[in-house]
Parts: sequence; C-alpha cells; structure tokens
Amino acid sequence: MTDTVYMRGPFWIDPGDHVTPFPPVELALEKPDGLLAFGGDLSPQRLLMAYRNGIFPWYSEGQPILWWSPDPRSVLFPEGLKISRSLRRRLKKQEYGVTLDRAFPEVIWNCARPRRHDEGTWITPEMRDAYCRLHETGVAHSAECWADEQLVGGLYGVALGRCFFGESMFSHRTDASKVAFVHLVRQLERWEFALIDCQVHSQFLESLGAELVARTEFVALVEQWCEAPGPEAPWRLDREVCEHPEWKPSSAAS
Repeated sequence: MTDTVYMRGPFWIDPGDHVTPFPPVELALEKPDGLLAFGGDLSPQRLLMAYRNGIFPWYSEGQPILWWSPDPRSVLFPEGLKISRSLRRRLKKQEYGVTLDRAFPEVIWNCARPRRHDEGTWITPEMRDAYCRLHETGVAHSAECWADEQLVGGLYGVALGRCFFGESMFSHRTDASKVAFVHLVRQLERWEFALIDCQVHSQFLESLGAELVARTEFVALVEQWCEAPGPEAPWRLDREVCEHPEWKPSSAAS
C-alpha cells in the first residue's frame, strides 16, 4: 500500500465551467509563489468561489486568467492598523474627504491606469467589468478620497461576511490612498471585520500594519468569517469614523 502522491499545479480550468471547485490551495506552486490554476472566467460564481477558498486572480493582458494563493499571505487585522506621525498630521489637516461606495467605477478605472514607470496594468477591461458586476450585486466596495470634489485617491476590494479582500489602490495626491485606507479600516473595525487580505507583501502595506501569516491560518480564518453576517450595501462611513479622535483637529492652533 502506497500513499497517494498529488502533483502540484498549475491546473487548467475550462473557461465555460463556473462550478467545478478549485484544486486544494496546498497544491499551488512554490515558484512562482502561489500559482494554482489558469483558465476559467471572471463570472461572479467563479470569483466568489475563489475568494472563499483564499484564491485571487492576477494576470496581464494577453495571458490566460491566473489564479493565486501565495504562502505566506499578507494580512492586516483591523486592530493592528499603524498610522505614522506624518500620516496622522495629514489626517488632522482634514484636507481630504472620504466616502464609501460613491464612485466604484471611477476608482477601479483609476486603479487600472498605468502607473509612473509602468508599461501596463494587470487590471484588464474584462476584470474591470467583472468587479463592477460584483459591485452592482453589493459584494465589491470602494473607498474614495476627495479634494474639492475631485477624486484624488481610493481603493476597492471584495467583502464576504466579515472578510475584506483588498484588490488595488491609487493616489493622485500625497497620502490620498492612505487616507482612504485608514478610514475604511476604522469602519471595518466598527463592523467587527476579522481581517483585510492584502494578498502579497509590500513595504507600503507593512508600514500600515500588514503582517504575514501562513496560508493554512489564512484559509482557516476565511472559512470561519466569510459566512458571518456583514453590513448591508451600499456602504457608508459612520459619523464616529469621520470624527475619529486620531484625525480630529487639535483645538490649539498649530
């Protein structure tokens, strides 16, 4: 009697198949880290199945859809948010206004624009359309940062239960995406969200409090909290978040 040996991915998913489960995430490649499958589509069924299993799509124009589940995983627990002194000063200036779910299509369009020194973007038109459909069903959400009624920063992601899966952010003015992010995190904390998925490590997200957890731990948390009741759409910031002591201007002139 011999033990069954399973081959690692990536595994092919038929583009017309919305229901066949993903392979177990432990079969993802180690190099490149987390590549599990390719193919499939961006239907709501396939995307929600992916997030519930700790998987996300990430690919470039001209490639098949690539599905990833890296190990370890970058996660921010809302209570672990870090706000630097410089960002705290920015928040106290209150030069930006922040909203939720006010301009989702505009946020994802700005996230898809090529960044400085970048040749392209991984947010394809197909992906923009897919997440806009999720937003219309109340699953995908955005946080917007405004200056003089101009959209200057923001981010978007997917919420299932009390898990928020961050996808991308953009900033046209200094700290605009950070300001949107900290408002969103404080709101998610009020809603008792368990985690914010940041997908892969970056110095930027680490500076805001993201940490690395083992994929097994991440998947267990997702399984536990995705089925918990979450807030109704569209999302709105509570007044207590907008007037949070961390960014309330000091009464003393400075």
